[in-house]
Amino acid sequence: MKSRMIFLASVIVITTLVTVFIFWDNPIKKEKVESNINTSDKLSYKDNALSIEERVSDLISRMTLEEKIGQMIQPERTAVTPKDVKRYGIGSILSGGGSVPSNNTPEGWADMVDEFQQGALATRLGIPIIYGVDAVHGHNNVKDATIFPHNIGLGAANDVDLMKQIGSATAEEVRATGISYTFAPCLCVPQNVRWGRTYEGYSENPEMVGKLGTALVEGLQGSPEADTFLKGTKVAASIKHFVGDGLTKDGIDQGDVSEFSEQQLQQYIAPFEQAIEAGARTVMVTYSSINGRKTHGDYHLITEVLKQEIGFQGVVISDYNGPQQVVPDDFEASIKQSIHAGIDLFMIPNDWKKFLDTTKKLVENDEVSLARIDDAVTRILRLKMENGLFEQPLADRTLVEKGVGTVEHRKLAREAVRKSQVLLKNENNILPLSKQGNIIVVGRKADNIGIQSGGWTLEWQGKPDPDLTQGTTIIEGIREVAGNEATISFSEEGTDLQNNDAAIVVVGEEPYAEYEGDVDHLQLSQEDITLLNEVKETGIPMVVILLSGRPMIVTDLVKDWDAFVASWLPGTEGAGIADVLFGDYQFSGKLSYSWPKNMKQVNDEDQSTPLYPFGYGL
Repeated sequence: MKSRMIFLASVIVITTLVTVFIFWDNPIKKEKVESNINTSDKLSYKDNALSIEERVSDLISRMTLEEKIGQMIQPERTAVTPKDVKRYGIGSILSGGGSVPSNNTPEGWADMVDEFQQGALATRLGIPIIYGVDAVHGHNNVKDATIFPHNIGLGAANDVDLMKQIGSATAEEVRATGISYTFAPCLCVPQNVRWGRTYEGYSENPEMVGKLGTALVEGLQGSPEADTFLKGTKVAASIKHFVGDGLTKDGIDQGDVSEFSEQQLQQYIAPFEQAIEAGARTVMVTYSSINGRKTHGDYHLITEVLKQEIGFQGVVISDYNGPQQVVPDDFEASIKQSIHAGIDLFMIPNDWKKFLDTTKKLVENDEVSLARIDDAVTRILRLKMENGLFEQPLADRTLVEKGVGTVEHRKLAREAVRKSQVLLKNENNILPLSKQGNIIVVGRKADNIGIQSGGWTLEWQGKPDPDLTQGTTIIEGIREVAGNEATISFSEEGTDLQNNDAAIVVVGEEPYAEYEGDVDHLQLSQEDITLLNEVKETGIPMVVILLSGRPMIVTDLVKDWDAFVASWLPGTEGAGIADVLFGDYQFSGKLSYSWPKNMKQVNDEDQSTPLYPFGYGL
C-alpha cells in the first residue's frame, strides 16, 4: 500500500511538472486554452469529410484572440523563425523579391518552407501556414526556373490558351518548391507608360487585361469545380492591385488617381470581377490612392465594393507594408483603419510583433470588433483548407525531385516568346533573314540573360548579369536557329561590321522594378544610340530588336532601320526571337499598347495619331 501511494504521488508530481512545463513554453495563457478546447472533442476541423464551412466554423470556435490575430499576419522569411511561428501562431510567411534560401534550389526552398511549417504544426491547434511568393513571370525567385515573358509581351501574344498553360506550368514549378500561393497576376491597366510597372500590365485595354489575367488565374488554380482546385500541382492566385494602380497621375508609382469618379473607375474594376468569377481566391490591395485616400484604408472600395457588391468571399491581402501608409507615422491608427476597411491578411514583413500587440489592444479596447477579426480569420482558414494544407502541409517531394526549368516548360516559354514578338517595320522584306548569309549580331544586350529577363528575376530589381540564371540568350538562339550554313558573328560595341549581309542590333532598357523604373523620358540610352549610329554608318541593312518593358520614343531613329521588332522582356528562352527572324514561324504579335511618337502623347498633351496604333503588328 505504502509503495503504491508513493507511486501515485510520483505520478501526480510528474504530471504537474509536465503541465507546468507545457504552459510555460506556450505564450497562450492556461485558462484561455482550457476554455477553448476539450481534449475529448472530436477535432471536426481536421475531418475533410465535412464541408469546408463546417470545418472553419469548428476551428474558429476553438481559437483564442491571440491565435486569431496570429493568422492575420504575414512576415518576411528573413524576419521570422520556425520557433516564432510556433510561439506566436503565425499564419503566413512570404519571400519578397530576391529573398531566397542559401540553397536556391527546389530542395533548398522545400526544406526551408517545411521548417516553417513544422513550427506551425507544433502549435496547439496545428494550423498550417500558407507561404506566398511573387511568381510573376514563372517562379522567378528560383535559380534556373523557367522565366516566361513579362505580361506586356503576353499581352502582345494575346492567346488565352497559352495563358492557361503558362499558369499551369508556373503553378507546377511553385509547388516544386513546397509553396502553394503566388502573388500574381497583375490586373493593372497602365495608362501612362512612364510608370515603372508598365510591363506588369497585359495591356492598356481593360477587356484584354480581364481576359488574359483570368486565363492565367485558371491555369494557376484550376477549375473551382474540380477536386484538384488549388491542390496538388495548383496554387492560390492573388489578383492585384485593387484598384487603379496603373492610372496614377504622371505614371508615378504609389501615386494618386485624382479626379476619378467611381463610374470611371468601374471599367478598371471589371477585370477583377471577371477573375473573381473564375475563382480567384485572394485580392491584393494597391499602394495607390483614389482622390487622395489610400486604398488600404478605403472601407468603401474594399468592403462595400469588393466584398459586398462583387461578393468576394476570399482573402484580401495588403501589399508589402501598405497598411502603414494609411496614416503616416501612426502605426496604430493605420492598422485600425486598414482592419476596418477590410484587409484580412497583413503583409508586414518586419513589424509583425507590433501588429500582433497593436491589434490585440484594439480589440480589447473595443476599437476593432471581434466580428471583424472573425471575418478575416474565416477567410484565411477557408483558403488554407481549399489549398489542401490541412491534409498535405509539407512539400510533395516527388514534385521537388522533378524540379524547375523542365524541357517541357522551356518549350512552352519559347512558344510564348515567339508569339509575343511584334514586327513594327519591315522595309524591302528584309525579314525573314536567310539562313545562308553572313549576319552580325551587335550589342552586349544580345548575350545577357539578366537584361532580356528584366525586373523580378532572381532579384527584386533584376540584374544585368549574363550568368544570372539558366537559359538561352538572343545570340545563342540565333546561332541555333540559323544553322550551320549561316555565318553568325558577334560584336558588343559595333566594330568589325564589314562584309555582312545584315546586322541584328539589340538595344533596350536595363532591368528595373516598381518605382525604380518610373521615368521622366522614354528615350534610348546614349550607349544604344551610339551603337545604332555605328551600324548606320556602314550602310549594312539593320534589324533592330528592342528589349523593353514599355514602348520607347524612337520616332527620330526608326527611319534608319530596315526592320524593327518589339521583343519586350522575353525571359530565358531567347530562341523564340530567332524563330520568327528566320521565318520558322510567322510574326503574330500585335501591340497591346499604343506606341507614342513623343512624350506629349505619353502625357496626354498630344491627341494626334501615335507612331503605331493599338493592335498594330505586321
